[in-house]
Parts: sequence; structure tokens; C-alpha cells
Amino acid sequence: MYDPTRLAALVAVAEAGSITRAAERLGYTPPALSQQLAKLEREAGTALLVRHHRGARLTAAGELLVARARRVLDELERARHELARLAGLSGGVLRLGTFQTAGIHLLPPVLSAFRRAYPDVELSVADYEPPGGVAAVAAGQIDLALTHAYEPADAVALPASVRREAVLVEELVLVTAPGHVLAEGTSRLPLAELAGQPLISMAPEYPARQGVEAVLAGAGASPSVLVATPGYALVCALVSAGLGVAVVPEMVARTSVTPVGVRPLGAGELRRTISVVYRGDEAAPAVEAFRGLLRGAFGRASPQPR
Repeated sequence: MYDPTRLAALVAVAEAGSITRAAERLGYTPPALSQQLAKLEREAGTALLVRHHRGARLTAAGELLVARARRVLDELERARHELARLAGLSGGVLRLGTFQTAGIHLLPPVLSAFRRAYPDVELSVADYEPPGGVAAVAAGQIDLALTHAYEPADAVALPASVRREAVLVEELVLVTAPGHVLAEGTSRLPLAELAGQPLISMAPEYPARQGVEAVLAGAGASPSVLVATPGYALVCALVSAGLGVAVVPEMVARTSVTPVGVRPLGAGELRRTISVVYRGDEAAPAVEAFRGLLRGAFGRASPQPR
């Protein structure tokens, strides 16, 4: 049994004339595509390509397999469209809400996968800073939303009609100006080491982070600059400029556009959980399909229970 993804890779190489150009078309790196082709050759039990300095050409076995593969892939594409119609995924609109970090770093690959699988479903994306997405789902303004919650924090009850599914759990980490003494180690930094440090604070009145801010204050960190509106890009920019240190989600730290030092904290007790919320009384096929793609994309990224 040949893997359809590998068959599509072989067809792409046949059409592009080189592994590099085929990789660009498919969104692979050339080494990753070469690995897929090597696996297909092992499945076939024979060489399918001859590599040369100008690209790659099909062997006789490769030409035979490409001819059959095109027909197989065409049939699979027709089957996908027919199944989508049966499942109610041949039209309509999927309305999504997201907060900024998830919208930039998590949502695009999932939306791309959804579009490839269900091209007839229109997509609508709106910005909702938590907990605004939960209220919008409850009111029927959007179909689902990515939202988040921090630990420690008081539990917040969801509206009766809304369900929540965690898709990613990440630790909060320390960010500092490059070269800061606290960023020099790789081991976990005890929270007590923050005593006396000037802190770029996400404002005590920001409800989502009140529990985190209380822990930092208890450790002795002294607020230096208050960022009254949620905005991690601004926080990291202030940290990078040397105005203080900050505690932010790991995804924020690793994707900061301004240079920062990063250090894990304590025992990992400060966390942010990113979840998808949706209406429990409506099992729309598009919503179920999108949730499945989220699980597939980020289920492996959540840390194991401690």
C-alpha cells in the first residue's frame, strides 16, 4: 500500500523537474521531501528517480508509478469532495475568534490545513482578547474561539451553552534584556531570585494575570513599568530596552521580535493554557472538523502531567 502523500510528492517532482522546486510547491524543505521519496522507493522496491546536478528525472518505474498515481490522487480528491458534501462541509462559513498571540503563531497552519481539506467553506477570523471570545461564542456571534487562562488563577465559570477543550499548555518564563545576569543560566530560576528586580508588570487590574502578578509580588519583584493593556510585544520591547524583567508565556518569549534573554522559572507552576471554546448544543460539522485539526496540530505540544 503506497502512502498518498508520498505519491503526491513523486508527481510534484515529475512536474517540477527537481526536488527543490517540488519542495517549494508542497511546503516541504528539500531534505524532508527527499526522505518521503526515499520511503516511497523502499515501498516500491526499486529506484523511481535519478538525481543529477540539474534536478531529477523519473526512471521507467517512476514513470509507470506517476501515471497510476495521478489517477489515484484524482479519485481521492473526488472522494474528499463527496465526503465533504455528505458531512455538510461543502459550503457555509466558519466564524473564528482568536487573541493576538494565537492568531499570529498558532492559527495560520491550522487554517491552511482546513482550507486544503474543505475549500468550499468560507473562513472568517475576528480578534477577541480573552474572555471576549467566550462571550462571543455564547452569543452566537462566532462559532468557536481560541482563548486562554493563566495559573494560578481563580476558576471562571463558562456560560452554560459553552464547552472548552484545552489544546496547548505552556509555562511562563522570565525574559530579560540580552546579557542580563539572570538569563545566563539554563537551569530553572527560583522565584525568590526575582526579589528586588524591576518588573515590567501586566498591570494588577488585568484579571487574567492577577494570580500570576500576586505570585511575582510575593517573590519580591518590584513593579517598574505598568503595561495597562494586554500587549506582550510591548512588554518584550521594554524588557529588551533594559527597563526591567518580565514573566511571559514561553511562546511569546521564543517569538519576540525584539532580542530578549529567556530563563525557565521555579518548578513550572506558572502556566498559560490555550483552549478552544464552542457551543455544546451545536455540533456543526465545520466546528468539529476544525477542532480535530487543532488536536492534531497541538496535542503533542502540551507538557506531560507532572
